[in-house]
Amino acid sequence: MLNRLTRRSFARLAAAAALTPALPNALAAPREENVSPASPLLSFPRGFLWGSATASYQVEGAAKEDGRGPSIWDTFSHLRGNTKNGDTGDVADDHYHLYKTDIALMKDLGLKTYRFSTSWSRVFPNGTGTPNPKGLDFYNRLVDGLLAAGIQPYCTLFHWDLPQALQDQGGWQSRDTAHAYANYAGYVAQHLSDRVQHFMTLNEMRSFVDLGYGNGMHAPGLRLSRADLNQVRHHAVLAHGLGVQAIRANARPGTKVGLAENITCTVPVIETPEHVRAAHIAMREENAGYLTVIMEGKYTDLYLARQGADAPKFTPEDLKAIGSPIDFVGINCYTPEYVRASSAPAGYAMVPAPESFPHMLSPWLRTGPEALYWAPKIAASVWNIKEIYITENGASSSDTLTPDGAVYDTDRVMYLRNYLTQLHRAVSEGVPVRGYFLWSLLDNFEWADGYAYRFGIHYVDFATQKRTPKLSAHFYRQVIARNALA
Repeated sequence: MLNRLTRRSFARLAAAAALTPALPNALAAPREENVSPASPLLSFPRGFLWGSATASYQVEGAAKEDGRGPSIWDTFSHLRGNTKNGDTGDVADDHYHLYKTDIALMKDLGLKTYRFSTSWSRVFPNGTGTPNPKGLDFYNRLVDGLLAAGIQPYCTLFHWDLPQALQDQGGWQSRDTAHAYANYAGYVAQHLSDRVQHFMTLNEMRSFVDLGYGNGMHAPGLRLSRADLNQVRHHAVLAHGLGVQAIRANARPGTKVGLAENITCTVPVIETPEHVRAAHIAMREENAGYLTVIMEGKYTDLYLARQGADAPKFTPEDLKAIGSPIDFVGINCYTPEYVRASSAPAGYAMVPAPESFPHMLSPWLRTGPEALYWAPKIAASVWNIKEIYITENGASSSDTLTPDGAVYDTDRVMYLRNYLTQLHRAVSEGVPVRGYFLWSLLDNFEWADGYAYRFGIHYVDFATQKRTPKLSAHFYRQVIARNALA
């Protein structure tokens, strides 16, 4: 029996044209449909950017090609027991070779924009030193292909795949990594900003810090003390700030800089004034170690008091860099965190979710569509943000192909319809959300979950690399075509 990697290697022999099948008749509807007066459209603002998102290690594959160096996820996923079924991103979606096929999928959807990440170890195999021209060439080809298809590229400069060479020198426990990141960010921005106008510094600092250095579930698999973890957290936000400065110093004039963070999406447990006020307070305090210090250039008094002797060590210069002004905020929004008013000194209390709370296939993905209303609304209010993007939102499902060659992921369609209804509520009230990036374009390597959970709106047969649009892809195509939700 062929093992998975061997089967995947054979997939590259398939012609690109054969990778995207014709749609089943039941799904091959025209882009525009007549809508009954009984089904009014929820229209989004003119120019609203509908997009999708991926990340380098999750889709690219080509782990050892064209000079790419190993990342911590290469190391971590190859250690027995770290991922489901021992899955790795060695091949993943083979996007490195099939990016033209994937751009064709994007164009068929009508995407206005696409969020991708650059692989640090593909551009700098050792994290620092001499850049790898073949690594940058791939992103040049990708960006040029997107623009030729009429799709705006949005670039994330770090999506968790730290070069292993830097981990060997301390990784995010070392301040030097923050400075190495800034050099890398400035280099990429210098070479892509003639065509890429939006850069995000880091993706989900909370995730790669807490899961990678806190509970060891993600790469590099460490379980640090609270004090050491707080210092890693500080080095991550410092890297963001130094990265902002490096991008501004090296990019073309007019380049916009932001980040993509999975903030704690505080939601009032009941929409009454006292609980709404509590949710505003909680937005600052529950995100104090990440977005709050970035937006305000200081740690809150409550955050430092809660950490006590374990608080991070920092300098005024650190805070000045961390608080470097940014042009937009990206919010990765999946689950709500309910908040109630409280007489406690903090002025709020978090409400734990019961075991019966509904969720998608991933146990952590609790479904609360109102998060996509309250998270951007409260964040905009608390920090006076003028430009917000939902840089991730999506759902995992147990997708399977039916005999007619389709994937009827009605659960994901339900999820998207409900969440987008709440997003419409926000933008109709003037919340400055300028675009939405659905996670994800493709089924891909989902970190420690390997290939067990599928988030894509295109089904990927990982043995053949054949892509099949799911029902959710056809749903999303109609949303984009109408710029509205029915």
